[in-house]
Amino acid sequence: MVTLILSGKGETMAEIKKYDVIIVGAGPAGMTAATYASRAELKTVMVDQGIYGGQMNNTAEIENYPGYNQIMGPDLSEKMYASSTQFGAEYSFGSVSGIDILDNQEKVVHTDMGDLQAPVVIIATGSEHTHLGVPGEEDYQGKGVSYCAVCDAAFFKGESVSVVGGGDSAVEEAIYLANIVKDVTVFVRGDQLRAQPILQQRAMKKENLRFVYNTSVTAIQGDGEEVQSVELVNNKTDERSTFETAGVFIYIGLKPNTTALESLGITDQQGWVQANEKMETKVPGIFAAGDVLAKELRQITTAVGDGGLAGQAAYNYIAANRSEA
Repeated sequence: MVTLILSGKGETMAEIKKYDVIIVGAGPAGMTAATYASRAELKTVMVDQGIYGGQMNNTAEIENYPGYNQIMGPDLSEKMYASSTQFGAEYSFGSVSGIDILDNQEKVVHTDMGDLQAPVVIIATGSEHTHLGVPGEEDYQGKGVSYCAVCDAAFFKGESVSVVGGGDSAVEEAIYLANIVKDVTVFVRGDQLRAQPILQQRAMKKENLRFVYNTSVTAIQGDGEEVQSVELVNNKTDERSTFETAGVFIYIGLKPNTTALESLGITDQQGWVQANEKMETKVPGIFAAGDVLAKELRQITTAVGDGGLAGQAAYNYIAANRSEA
């Protein structure tokens, strides 16, 4: 259904497509929510500024998703997308700039491809990699600075590269890189890794992978065309040094994709969306699911669980409001 919004003179100003449920984001949480909502015969659309699947597309091998001993991230994305659209849910490409709430509690989602309207919105925008914020990082993005080993490792065959970080993602990607490049050096800010023990054990078996502790990258340098080295500081001795490297892969944490939600007042001080066990935010009719939530564990499995709850909550909300009408 398309609603025509008229100006005071009766002139058509814009067209708004109407749905029962609008899902902002098409990662595992968003796609699962779409499956549940559309299976309940709700007119559903997923809106995302990238390809469906989110960060799964940047993951080489997934080995902790039930039902698969091992599966490639892009393959799991395709399977989830097929499931999410089998009951009629739509996928729409677009970047969301904001959400307004009308007097009748209808929500209008503003995107660069046009406005959408529905009584229910599910926020599943996920999170993205935190940047170091050091000189040279922005200048050399795509020229040696990367946040996705699966995407870019092939460009560094036969070369020495660096990884920044000490958590699961950093160690996983370092192991992946070690299978492709000449050697990998991982710079860890603290004096030990935070990654799961099983990942640490696998990393230590790689002869071309080494860890340098108590070390931070303070700058990334190059010749204007590609990365050539990083500037380092020892966090204990304050000793400065330069390390030659062809690529820098950065994995130092995540930040929520919630800039477009600031006016709703549903996030904490760090920007993570706050919701209860039913995925309800404090705004009636707005739910949230997946890595965008303020929670302890951010995994595909937890995102899928959140998405199922959010999709069912959307149905319950709409059913309750229809019965009261």
